[in-house]
Amino acid sequence: MDSKEVALDLFPYLKVYKDGTLERVAGVEVVPPGLDPETDVLSKDIVIVPETGVSARIYRPNMATEGQKLPLVLYFHGGAFCVASPAFPNYHNCLNKLVAEANVVVVSVAYRLVPEHPLPSAYEDSWAALQWVASHKDKQGNQESWIKDYAEFENVFLAGDSAGANIAHHLALRIKESGLGHKLKILGIGMIHPYFWGSSPIGSELNDRMRKELVDKWWLYVCPSDKGCDDPLINPFVDGSPGLAGLACDGILVIVAEKDILKDRGVLYYDEVVKSGWKGKAEIMETKGEDHVFHIFNPDCDKAKSLIKRLASFLNQGKAPAE
Repeated sequence: MDSKEVALDLFPYLKVYKDGTLERVAGVEVVPPGLDPETDVLSKDIVIVPETGVSARIYRPNMATEGQKLPLVLYFHGGAFCVASPAFPNYHNCLNKLVAEANVVVVSVAYRLVPEHPLPSAYEDSWAALQWVASHKDKQGNQESWIKDYAEFENVFLAGDSAGANIAHHLALRIKESGLGHKLKILGIGMIHPYFWGSSPIGSELNDRMRKELVDKWWLYVCPSDKGCDDPLINPFVDGSPGLAGLACDGILVIVAEKDILKDRGVLYYDEVVKSGWKGKAEIMETKGEDHVFHIFNPDCDKAKSLIKRLASFLNQGKAPAE
């Protein structure tokens, strides 16, 4: 019999015990990189910041030839900032499919997780990964051959699901204030089921008190600030949040799922971006009958394939037409 008392059960992610230890219930499995025979996509693991251990899994089509410049995608995984990694089988599988469909280079960032590394560590690690990618433009520092030989720096995208989509949003705002935009041309942000929230319920949250309280509990554990669920990290529309007009990209694709408790926040984000005065092109896609990150857990269903195709099309917008 387990004598340890559970202090907090953050279903389905982790359990926190009263003695201060925690057990991750989901997202702990890992698979190695390599050649995926189904998609003919190559991957390998790389260290980005040795001092902090920030790393990434990088992907490219096996048939790509040196000098063939491909769109470069920085991908940020989900998991409520506290579970999962690029090596989690579901993410590895999904990104193999995306790379094959879109013919792109992907850098899937392994940021450090809460609670061992409290926020804003995940954002800082992701920013460090973006800076590291940008350093290849002027050939500074630790050069990765797959980026140097195959990536097009004028054709860069930020993408992610859930917490990773939240990270992509914050990076795009930060780019505007930095000199990074002079090195990388961020064409777009692909946001799948973005993790935004707020203390006052909207849409379906009004009628689903149980799931509203569950998501409240997740965030208050992940980011125990005095602002609660209206911290600007999770609620981009509260006073003190940067204006959406400052997003440093040309396009945004927001993908939501009909049964996802986070859906209305994603729709609100799309609506607010359109109204903000931001000069880019915003698009939204809704998958009927599905819930949060369904494509990660059921990647071979038709709706997951449609989602990947739609995201791939978005990532290919900057490619020159074939002659």
